[in-house]
Amino acid sequence: MRLRNKVALITGAAFGMGEAAAMLFAREGAKVVVADIDDAPGSAVSRAIVAAGGESVFVHLDVGDGAQWQAAMAQTLDRYGRLDVLVNNAGVSGALQERMSVEHFDRIMAVNARGTFLGMKYAAMQMESSGGGSIVNLSSISGMIGQEFVHMGYNGAKGAIRTMTKSAAVQYGPRGIRVNSVHPGMMPPMRTSQTASDPQMRARVLGGIPLRRAGTAEEAAYAILFLACDEASYITGAELAVDGGYLAQ
Repeated sequence: MRLRNKVALITGAAFGMGEAAAMLFAREGAKVVVADIDDAPGSAVSRAIVAAGGESVFVHLDVGDGAQWQAAMAQTLDRYGRLDVLVNNAGVSGALQERMSVEHFDRIMAVNARGTFLGMKYAAMQMESSGGGSIVNLSSISGMIGQEFVHMGYNGAKGAIRTMTKSAAVQYGPRGIRVNSVHPGMMPPMRTSQTASDPQMRARVLGGIPLRRAGTAEEAAYAILFLACDEASYITGAELAVDGGYLAQ
């Protein structure tokens, strides 16, 4: 098992890629802290892990709130005594019809960019005390290119995650903490998506993907797993695209 006896906290783990990563990490031996702002589905994911023979606990977490991060870390330490892996997955979609809404800009930045920063801040504090760890940040191909169908705040936030990942890798590398980013392309629509769930828009985008299909949450989860585990022990500050070849063009 690639994560045997590791303690991993995964944000946004109630649905989608976060849920897929939580289930996969548990199968690979991790003790999984399922963190989400939605209590009922998040608790259900944690219970499913336990029912399958794994170890898990659910914690409520609004990633944009520093006090809630501190509480989540305290719960993790009380339960498992350490933190080895953080997956900063929680986010809100940028595929919104109100493209220039300041309200949407602030919300996207608060969750996607600030949430990732706070996760790294509080996880690194714990990882330093236990000799190191691995942080995987979920960015997007939207953090590497401009797109006409998303709010520019989404491109900005995902770009910030990409660059903060490299900054954290440089700053925390001497302390034994690796920090990498995963950049999914077209995936199943997020629950907060509007335009990204439109069939015509999806068909147009899929036509420009070399593999001619969308990715799955499980395919993204395996990329996250690789960067989280010790097989990637000499990889930090890297960005891994899971996009069917879109960025290769």
